[in-house]
Amino acid sequence: MQSQPVQNHHMPRSGWKLYMSLPILSWAFYDFANTIFSSNINTVFFPFYLNETVGGSEVMNQVASTFISYANAFASFLLVIFSPLYGVWIDQTAQKKKYIVWFASISIAGTFLMGFFATMKSNAEMFGLPLSLLLVVVMFVVAKFFFNSSLVFYDTMMSDLGTKEEMPLISGFGVAVGYLGTIVGLSVYLIIQEGSSEQAFIPTAILYLLFSLPLFFFIKDPPKKIIVTKKHGFFSGYKEIYATFKDMKSHKNVFTFMIAYFFLNDAIATTIAMMAIYATAVVGFGTGEFILLYLISTITAVLGSFIFGYITKRIGSKKAVSIVAIILIIALIIAVLATAQWMFWIAGSLIGVALGSMWVTSRTLIVELTPEEKRGQFFGLFAFSGKVSSIIGPLIYGTITYNLASYGNIASRIALSSLIIMTVIGLIIHLRVKQPVIS
Repeated sequence: MQSQPVQNHHMPRSGWKLYMSLPILSWAFYDFANTIFSSNINTVFFPFYLNETVGGSEVMNQVASTFISYANAFASFLLVIFSPLYGVWIDQTAQKKKYIVWFASISIAGTFLMGFFATMKSNAEMFGLPLSLLLVVVMFVVAKFFFNSSLVFYDTMMSDLGTKEEMPLISGFGVAVGYLGTIVGLSVYLIIQEGSSEQAFIPTAILYLLFSLPLFFFIKDPPKKIIVTKKHGFFSGYKEIYATFKDMKSHKNVFTFMIAYFFLNDAIATTIAMMAIYATAVVGFGTGEFILLYLISTITAVLGSFIFGYITKRIGSKKAVSIVAIILIIALIIAVLATAQWMFWIAGSLIGVALGSMWVTSRTLIVELTPEEKRGQFFGLFAFSGKVSSIIGPLIYGTITYNLASYGNIASRIALSSLIIMTVIGLIIHLRVKQPVIS
């Protein structure tokens, strides 16, 4: 028998009474904390560091792109391997906080060590590259893997914080607080020297830790329980995914959209990972200029998610997903052809709209396509599909930049063009999905 969900007995709350309750505020602050890591390390300063350390010419800029792509792909690969196991742990024990504390702490330590190794004075080399550089890349993979791992438990924890009716409000509050984390995190740019992006690593680790502390201290796990009559082995999580995948094939509409989403998310995840180094190495953005662009993209992501909520309600989720895919295609075409910064300002803003809107529209479509009794299963496979696609995109991008490095910046343009192909394939498959009739 599967473990039973935690029953919530919260009295109905509204407004600031809900948002200012200590558990919910502490939970939201972890969104604030991990967004600081995501924006500072994954999107901005780690790519800048690699470009400053490895780059310097058009050819070496492509090598830097390859490092970033493969590091992201490997971290995503580890998450795909272990995330089904996390689901088993949650089902067996209902414990979430203790895993978040451990995983976040390791991620914070990895981020701190990135800063330590980046400033290490050593002439040691390995594979013809500075040992300090390789250690920074290894610590990035560690930090990103455990960051992503903590989110599996963090997202699930939300159901313990309120009633079913309060979930949309709690979720929205976490997202809003997380976006504020982007602004606070990027403020470390004010204290680092131009061309020394590694100086952002340790301050980021400190902010990551500081805003994680409320969750560490003010949220309690429900009592540990093991309500199982059948032993869950290491592979039980993978067996559940396989069983859901087989079951989905009898729900052709959902199965078709899941394949489409794989390609669409592939393009979005890779664009996020490669945006900084492409803007600086290919289009000529400075660090400060890109940070401003990233902030504007964040704002357009918020606006996009809000506006597309209404668009989806008006025209239906299938058409809304199609429009988001077209916006992404237009943005990527502009980025590939960008020869002036103003073109990439347009592309970056549109990418923000697509990023914010894709989750809103695709999540709504999954709800509409799936029978209620199987919705949890299909959402689990939906998330798993997103994780797998986060491996493939960066892997393809990095392989292209590596093999075409001798062509200089044109290699990055070709690599980014591969994401257009991915999006077009996703859109073509998505058009085969039948819009469900909502009674």
